[in-house]
Amino acid sequence: MRVIAGQAKGTILKTPKGSKTRPATELVRGAIFSILETAVSDWTMVLDLYSGSGSLGIEALSRGASRVDFVENDRHCCAIIRQNLEKTKLKDRAHVYCCNVARAISFLDKEYSIIIMDPPYSSPSIEKTIEQLASSKIIGDKSMVVVTHSSRRPLRPSYAPLHLIKEHRHGDSVISLYRKEAKA
Repeated sequence: MRVIAGQAKGTILKTPKGSKTRPATELVRGAIFSILETAVSDWTMVLDLYSGSGSLGIEALSRGASRVDFVENDRHCCAIIRQNLEKTKLKDRAHVYCCNVARAISFLDKEYSIIIMDPPYSSPSIEKTIEQLASSKIIGDKSMVVVTHSSRRPLRPSYAPLHLIKEHRHGDSVISLYRKEAKA
């Protein structure tokens, strides 16, 4: 796996061995960032949930995100994220939280412009996590929430106050984009 574009373009990233993680393919990562580049103008604060190797957050940093916070529960994966940040020379604009996603959402206190969530496709708690995100203080009026999931596990069109604004399918992978409903 390599960084697709930007400052660290072409850098090969280390990935965890085994089946615990399912890194987003280059096609899916490319589609996510193509969508984000046209839909979001603020790349100040990015949150990468279920980070795995850190490929999505590192791609955001490489493409100009000011700061990325990574959240990953597996200590081995956290070490790989740190190695990848070192290798890409992007570590000074990142922080790795080695804890579960629900806990991180409960203690993070900054508003993120982009939240990327790439959970294990088999996780039964995907929707619960989106609901927790929707009611958290880390989602602002202009925050974009990107969730990758299996087409066999469709998501709802709304997790109040988050509403689905766009959905793209790539094979079994679906990219769902959510934003807060505009206040009247």
